Amino acid sequence: MHELVITGGTVLDGTGSPGRRADVAIDDGRVTAISSAPLTGRRMISARDRVVTPGFVDLHSHADFTLPASPGAVTQLAQGVTTLIGGNCGHSPFPLTARNRDTGGFAGFDPATLGWEWSDAAGYSEMITSVRPGVNLGLQVGHNMVRSAVLGGSDRAPTPAELAEMRDHVLTAAAQGVLGFSTGLIYPPGLFAESGEVVELVRAAASRGLLYSTHVRNETDRVIEAVTEALETARAAGARLQVSHLKSMGPGNHGLARAALELIFSARDSGLDVACDVYPYTASSTSLASRLPAWALEGGAPAVAQRLIDEETRGRVLDGLRERFGRDIDPAGIVLAELGPGPFAEQAGRSLTEIGAAIGQPPEMVVLLVLAGHGDVAIVNHAMDEGDVRAVLSSPLAAVASDGWIMDAAGAGHPHPRSFGTFARAVGHYVRDGVLSLPEAVRKSTSLPASRAGLVDRGRLAVGAAADVVVLDPSRIVDKSTYERPWQLAEGVDTVLVNGTVAVDGGEVTGSRGGRVLRR
Repeated sequence: MHELVITGGTVLDGTGSPGRRADVAIDDGRVTAISSAPLTGRRMISARDRVVTPGFVDLHSHADFTLPASPGAVTQLAQGVTTLIGGNCGHSPFPLTARNRDTGGFAGFDPATLGWEWSDAAGYSEMITSVRPGVNLGLQVGHNMVRSAVLGGSDRAPTPAELAEMRDHVLTAAAQGVLGFSTGLIYPPGLFAESGEVVELVRAAASRGLLYSTHVRNETDRVIEAVTEALETARAAGARLQVSHLKSMGPGNHGLARAALELIFSARDSGLDVACDVYPYTASSTSLASRLPAWALEGGAPAVAQRLIDEETRGRVLDGLRERFGRDIDPAGIVLAELGPGPFAEQAGRSLTEIGAAIGQPPEMVVLLVLAGHGDVAIVNHAMDEGDVRAVLSSPLAAVASDGWIMDAAGAGHPHPRSFGTFARAVGHYVRDGVLSLPEAVRKSTSLPASRAGLVDRGRLAVGAAADVVVLDPSRIVDKSTYERPWQLAEGVDTVLVNGTVAVDGGEVTGSRGGRVLRR
């Protein structure tokens, strides 16, 4: 008799194959049988009129910064996510040195909330293990953290010795089991890096079999050039490439995401191992400071605040913002998401244009006033085209990914709904709307991202695989979170197992935590 049997469901194994009626048996945290004949277990879970899938794998998460304080990962489990891959956009919680410990590598997450009691991937992994996470976590090492560990926030090229030190940080992380190396070339200090630096570090990562994930250098009017740079970097370094959250932002740039997708297909046809991922929303979320001119970001938030005091420098920043507004940025689409105490604390959920009208200031001045009053803050940026989202989402090369970080079911502000509903939206809304078939939506959420991350025993329902399993109702699964009311969990997931531990039972998160750090 098996420990646990999920019985009577339609199994979608994650490969994209049609579903089949089968029972699934789990013992010692592994799938031990999948049978069309009835199986028996000490615990039986009915999946009648439900589908049984592998646990969803989020290839692009920032939960490595929030999971330590919120290990229950309720927002993830409620939508069937069992594995998160962190370290994206060049941001990771390691390596830490005296040059970046106080700033957290300019990742936008308060170092005080994490403690930063480690220095490398091994120490961080020990900490995560000690908090008993509710989901699995795979790690990547981020270029911004590597660069800041050596150069701080400086806008200059590394010396040969400094580049060698950066390379050593990448190789150390690889030896400690990280799955990939990432860049975020719109964020400081990574945006100061020239292509030669990036190629050298990606080559080091590729020499150890790591995936190269990149938030490309431009996602607006120069997204084609930015994707081309990423492809050329991967070719030069001999790396597998993952283009993160492929999109084209700004009213004048809609349609370019589809052209970028064609570039990726062409590169793949020529032999490059490249794919992409996408979140199924027409708004992004990032930091308000990322909309400033690149030159203004050197040194991170304290240095930015100091620059804004100087009238001449402030004028240059305003000119840079005006140049982007209308072409790449619609200020009516930039909504303040999360603010701490300060003069604009009550403005969360309102756009730059709305706030400007209320206080009698143009939107570009609102940006500077908010930064001066609060430091950097999170925004939701409504800037993408639904047609682009659907084109990328329907591509066989595109995995579903959230780019989220919120793990708790309740909180403050107006965060992006993607943390709460990405996978429910892909498997629910976009299947019912005819953009994806259910088997394909499951593949994009399971085996495709798992294979990109190199997770050989996740993402498929097969004998011997880790028992990360989801039972859901395809007619009922829905993302409830909205831009106006984001703090709502997804519905329609009945059961979730994480390494065989029942984490969701009868649609309710149990509090049992079976996650672990996944090493390469």
